[in-house]
Amino acid sequence: MNFIESFFLGVLQGIGEFLPISSSAHLTLFPFFINKPYQGLAFDVMLHIGTLLAIVIFFYSDWVKILKETLKDPYSPEGKKLFFLAIATIPAGVVGLSLEKYAETLFRTPIMVAASLIIFSIAIWIADRKAKTFKEEKEFSLKDAILIGLAQALAIIPGASRSGMTISAALMLGYKRFDAARISFLLSAPIILGAGILEMRKLDISSINYSLITAFVSSFIFGIISIKFLLSYLKKRGMGLFVIYRILLGTAVFAKYFFL
Repeated sequence: MNFIESFFLGVLQGIGEFLPISSSAHLTLFPFFINKPYQGLAFDVMLHIGTLLAIVIFFYSDWVKILKETLKDPYSPEGKKLFFLAIATIPAGVVGLSLEKYAETLFRTPIMVAASLIIFSIAIWIADRKAKTFKEEKEFSLKDAILIGLAQALAIIPGASRSGMTISAALMLGYKRFDAARISFLLSAPIILGAGILEMRKLDISSINYSLITAFVSSFIFGIISIKFLLSYLKKRGMGLFVIYRILLGTAVFAKYFFL
């Protein structure tokens, strides 16, 4: 891939990982729209590392506080939060390992991705419009962790969106939009790390080149931007804009596949 394509892939990953529009869907559809083959595992690994670094740096002070308080007192509020985040990660980990082959083949066909974008948009819209939001992050509980974790497991399907599913689940459980997004972002770190480790096992270090480094840097930069944007955006607005975008993108895929 040339510099522009590599940079744009990083942009798609950085934005799609944290906005409720599905990064895996965009990474699948990018080569589909430009009529090129899949960019390859090495790109996916570097893109994941970029967004992992973005979420770790953005929430660095939060993670330091959580770990410090946990070490002092595992039963402190921060200690309990760390435990709940760990529990919430389990469903996605189990589903990811069980369906890894399907996630890399059947689930990544353009038609499957387009259908997922549209179908899961309905769930996001319902959660955003119908949920009664009053709870704050400090009220995060074991029950909520399990339910949000189960929602996160749906993100194995490209088009579902990890952030879309976890934020929607948190909204349905009564969390305010801003707090739902924070929980989603904190929960993303271990699952992105796990996915990166799984992919890195298959990575040939000698394959790293300027294109991969470009993709890594742009995914990191735009990951930071998208996290900051969504947290600010959800303080005043809902997720309707993202639902519209998802439906339009899914429709564009069907149009290209059947008519162009």
